[in-house]
Amino acid sequence: MTALMPETGRDAPIVRFAPSPNGLLHLGHARSALLNARFAEKSGGTFLLRIEDIDRERSRPEFETAIYDDLHWLGLDWPEPVRRQSERFDAYADALKELDRLGLIYPAFLSRAEIRVRVAEEEASGPPWPRDPDGAPLYPGSEREMPSAERAGRIASGAPFAWRLDTARALAGLSAPLSWMEAGEDDGPGHAHPAHPALWGDVILARRDTPASYHLSVVLDDADQKITDVIRGQDLFEATAIHRLLQELLGLRAPVYRHHRLVVDEAGRKLSKSDADTALSALRAAGRDAGEVSRMAGIGTELRPFASPA
Repeated sequence: MTALMPETGRDAPIVRFAPSPNGLLHLGHARSALLNARFAEKSGGTFLLRIEDIDRERSRPEFETAIYDDLHWLGLDWPEPVRRQSERFDAYADALKELDRLGLIYPAFLSRAEIRVRVAEEEASGPPWPRDPDGAPLYPGSEREMPSAERAGRIASGAPFAWRLDTARALAGLSAPLSWMEAGEDDGPGHAHPAHPALWGDVILARRDTPASYHLSVVLDDADQKITDVIRGQDLFEATAIHRLLQELLGLRAPVYRHHRLVVDEAGRKLSKSDADTALSALRAAGRDAGEVSRMAGIGTELRPFASPA
């Protein structure tokens, strides 16, 4: 049974920190993990750890072990067992089958190089090709109306492909405009923010050798774990539009979103797992303690969640 908050009668919050074991955690990860844990503690909720290891080629057991070590060193704990995406392939496949049954996905055969060539050809004789919020060109969608026999033949031939969402068709079937509840950094109840999934075009939901993209797996896992508040970096703010569309299509409950500011380097760039000097293990080896690292991540020992960096 889900616990209730006695003062409101609402479900007690459930939050999650969901790193990928393809590198070492850095200060940006520490900020997100600590904000999630502190929100859960303050609200009488639950803090979950989820390992997003769907990319089997890049995921490494040593990085997963390092995640546990770093988070324990920061003073965090979580219920066992830890959820792993690699244990959820059947659920992702079922969701794809449902979207296929609804006629909302199609196999897309163009490679990245072929997309670049197609876009360059179009731009050479016309206006700039539309880009998504991350700056990537939208997929041309050549295969949307491909006859089913031709699709089946190409798949049977072993041609590489990705399952893409037919975003325009999906939006056409909705009865009302999409939005999400965004609470940002004010720690309040949030406000409705309009969602515009069309800006992303036909996003990839799975590949032939990868059972689900981030977009599909994250909405399914959040719903299955009954996550009430998604606390994550501002770099994923715009992607929420696609997540809301998938939630609507699959009948999933939408959480409140709380996108926090990022920890950036001196040039204002988001930290990367390749930035070894900001890795938590490197900071620990250099003699930093957990409290100091928390402050470096913008969280003081006496500051409430989402407080401004010191």
